[in-house]
Amino acid sequence: MRGYSKYIKRAKELGARGAKVIPAKSIVAAEWVRMKCQFGCDGYGGCLTCPPHSPTPETTRRMLGYYKRGLLIRGNEYTDIRSIAVTLEREMFLDGYFKAFGMGAGPCNLCEECAETCRHTEKTRPSLEACGIDVYTTVRANGYPIEVLKTTDCKGNYYGIVLFE
Repeated sequence: MRGYSKYIKRAKELGARGAKVIPAKSIVAAEWVRMKCQFGCDGYGGCLTCPPHSPTPETTRRMLGYYKRGLLIRGNEYTDIRSIAVTLEREMFLDGYFKAFGMGAGPCNLCEECAETCRHTEKTRPSLEACGIDVYTTVRANGYPIEVLKTTDCKGNYYGIVLFE
């Protein structure tokens, strides 16, 4: 993955703990993920990047078929994964990867309350979970750590992806 090392380096400059290029076919989308959003997240329906406004797992699976690779971005609870994904998406687009598309982690927090239409379309993207991506299976298949946080003292790992050709 020598040709993509500049994006890995750039992700780290932007605050990521790590980044690696992965095959898009290793990204798993499943219906159960969306159900966990609907029946387990108090952010459900609270912003335009979350379900029911975000792409369904079926749409996400179809979309993944148009990509060969993804840049998997690893952070922690202090890492602004969404911002890193959006910045890298833009830089990759300008480098000729015209299909580049980033996804972050968790609900959008750019506004106190969502408007009827997004005021920050250039800065916001849906999270992996909101699109039905099984983050646990995807991350583990690509060699990064992820565990269920059993207490509030546990340190989490947060992930985003920039899809590209």
